[in-house]
Amino acid sequence: MLQKLIYCLLGTVVCMVVSAYDTAPAMTAHAHAFKPGIKTIIIDAGHGGRDPGAHGDHSTEKKVCLAIALKLGNQIKTAFPDIKIYYTRMSDTYPEIKARADYANRNKGDLFISIHANAAPKTKQSKFIGYKKETYYTKKGKRKIKHTRKVKNYKITWLDNPTRGTETYIWAADRTSIKGDFVGERMAEDVEAGDEYVPDINDPEFKAKSLLWTKRFFNKSMLLATLVQEEIAKYGRLNRGVKQRNEKGIWVLQATAMPSILVETGYITNTKDETWLNSTKGQNEMASAIVKAVKRYLNVGVTTTAQPVSKATTKKTASPTVKS
Repeated sequence: MLQKLIYCLLGTVVCMVVSAYDTAPAMTAHAHAFKPGIKTIIIDAGHGGRDPGAHGDHSTEKKVCLAIALKLGNQIKTAFPDIKIYYTRMSDTYPEIKARADYANRNKGDLFISIHANAAPKTKQSKFIGYKKETYYTKKGKRKIKHTRKVKNYKITWLDNPTRGTETYIWAADRTSIKGDFVGERMAEDVEAGDEYVPDINDPEFKAKSLLWTKRFFNKSMLLATLVQEEIAKYGRLNRGVKQRNEKGIWVLQATAMPSILVETGYITNTKDETWLNSTKGQNEMASAIVKAVKRYLNVGVTTTAQPVSKATTKKTASPTVKS
């Protein structure tokens, strides 16, 4: 009975927050912790340094990720000169996974885009090539008897896994409360930085508001991920869709207090995909697809003072990186 009463009280608080969120001035104390618009984008090149990631026939995931991430940053800077670009790494270093999320939160990112390459094990092919004799024994010691029998003989060949294409991951909806803890922490930090009262992050009302923001971030992440997949398909890439991740270790999706996506650009274990991922054309196409998705994302649900420009430049963004 007591447990039911507690749940009812908590549910009432959540309903009050939802109904009053847009109208009551008192409820906006934490809302401005995430201001509208896109001012900062964090770009994360997966793996790096001592962690090569997946291996292809002639390349590694860490190298492909960095090349695409740098091209992506340049293209975003060209399209939106007013948006700040921060990279978790700009060279062959390895920032710890936790450090990447901390870095994104510390720099008040409005979007987090992580670049990775997928992998699939080789497939085993067995071909019958005839019979061979096999020796076996029965009984033991002096009574041991040697036998021979005819068995099928196969030639085993390991082939490239045919799996290929691009897919984009977001943090799973059924793990919203986990990400909400990090959203709440960032909200509290932003309030303190604004010289306002220090909030109690364990307060039910505060938790309810952080959960609302987390659900907004899920929707925005889903939107951006969907747009990325639509745009990359226009380049003839196999669209493997948007997928939700909740496995242990996907820290850059779980711990970033902002809309976050992880793009598995292609399968480095597939010959065609590996060739595309290592080509300048393929890397530019992948970066371009993400930039076009960001433009559509801004037009659909976000307003920003940064205006896209049509003239291309090759200027690099001098942004700090996380040290390993």
